[in-house]
Amino acid sequence: MRKIDILDSTLRDGSQGEGISYSVQDKINIVRALDELGVAFIEAGNPGSNPKDMEFFAEAKKLSLKNSKLVAFGSTRRKDLTCAEDANLQSLLSAGTEYVCIFGKTWDFQVTEILHATLEENLEMIRDTVSYLVSKNKQVIFDAEHFFTGYKANAEYALKALEAAVEGGAVCLSLCETKGGAMPMECYNATKTVVEKFCGVDGNPSRISIGIHTHNDSGLAVANSLLAVEAGATHVQGVLLGFGERTGNANLSTIIADLQLKLDCQCIAGELTNLTPICKRVAEITNIALDAGMPYVGASAFAHKAGMHIDAVIKNPFAYEHVTPDSVGNERVFLMSEVAGRSMIIEKVQKFDKSITKTSPIVQDIVKKVKDLEHEGYQFEGADASFEILVRKEIGKYQPFFNLHYYKTSGEFPRFADGQCAFCQVKLDVDGQVCVTAGEGDGPVNAMDVALRKALESFYPSVSSIHLTDYKVRVLDGKSATASKVRVLIESSDGNDSWATMGVSSDVMEASYIALVDSFEYKLIKDLEKKFAKIL
Repeated sequence: MRKIDILDSTLRDGSQGEGISYSVQDKINIVRALDELGVAFIEAGNPGSNPKDMEFFAEAKKLSLKNSKLVAFGSTRRKDLTCAEDANLQSLLSAGTEYVCIFGKTWDFQVTEILHATLEENLEMIRDTVSYLVSKNKQVIFDAEHFFTGYKANAEYALKALEAAVEGGAVCLSLCETKGGAMPMECYNATKTVVEKFCGVDGNPSRISIGIHTHNDSGLAVANSLLAVEAGATHVQGVLLGFGERTGNANLSTIIADLQLKLDCQCIAGELTNLTPICKRVAEITNIALDAGMPYVGASAFAHKAGMHIDAVIKNPFAYEHVTPDSVGNERVFLMSEVAGRSMIIEKVQKFDKSITKTSPIVQDIVKKVKDLEHEGYQFEGADASFEILVRKEIGKYQPFFNLHYYKTSGEFPRFADGQCAFCQVKLDVDGQVCVTAGEGDGPVNAMDVALRKALESFYPSVSSIHLTDYKVRVLDGKSATASKVRVLIESSDGNDSWATMGVSSDVMEASYIALVDSFEYKLIKDLEKKFAKIL
């Protein structure tokens, strides 16, 4: 298998994405996750740009990584300074990493119009910087900024910039498609030229490795990266989940799976089955929802909804799946909806009762119930946990964990002194034990959540581990204005598993209550199943 080195830039290029901000501990946790995945390099930040990155590199020296090498990032020296005088380069050295990544200009326009340097001055800056860092026992990866734009405008100069880095002692030339506007064949042809020039026609990476770094402004970051590999690149840079400045970076979760499963390349030291769990972990640390439609690792990557598709996949998954879900640590999902057939129902129900078959009368009852509820506004394809509870109720495998007597909510404006503005009182009983609690919150739904937790935690301590990761409200009939029926979708997690529940009502509080109760009960059902499984 062809070896491809992966450099993950989640902590540097990815952190430049809108709304992304990491604490030092966040960065440490992501480094551990990426090391477990087994990428070759983790570009962890620019120690000369901010105190947080300097603090991170100080903390990172305590880490013992099994698979990955940390890389500090910086730029070539300033044109009016020597390397020894350049504070950014000195910060780069203080990071203490074996590998450093230096970016330099390869587009003549950038040199003259942005740096206000001569073309020869820029070549000297590249050569001097790389040589200086090599003299300090650093392995240097040279990021050829704007390479493909520069190559198109002035190929001779762009190649001279690469030559300057090689003369300085760089071990890798990473060709950066910085503006994200190049077409796939442009990337292929330019990369092939560079590979043949610096590695020979045989593309021998032992001489120097050629890398690719793409952005997604034209929606082609993954395609351009793969074509660069086809052209001979053996080093791929990107961000695990694809976020980054503007429209983002090359999505490494897709590239890694494509290379290993489709192009017979070896990219990571860990198991590919870790890909989805680690992507979920990084998304959780980043405080974003993992895009359901993301190839390989998204929740919808192996989701089937149409009855014909579901029936075929149950018979043989090869009918509609290009790889097996377990090959990337994901799982197959059959979405329950009005267009799903009996095969779908059977597959779902047999998780709870193996005796139910296609001829069982209960199957038709469940189909009718689902269609009736979807007509009312439910949409079970996005709330599998609520569907599971519905199935359990229909087949007699459900017992409520508590009974509600009432809830009362109220709001205040302006807000209380502590910033909260809502109050909720709840009365419920568990096996005849009555409990009355109250909670305050930033809104009535938050106050209800607080009150329910207070009431339930004394009976079911694991409720405390549940936290809401997303809350959505969809108006189903705008014609009724503020009296419209709404659908509330809640996504929850206990740190290990995630699930979604929903409620529908013309009262947003009632819809929220239904979704919250399903969320709590789903967690408690799973806890009971795990407990019984251990006993058995």
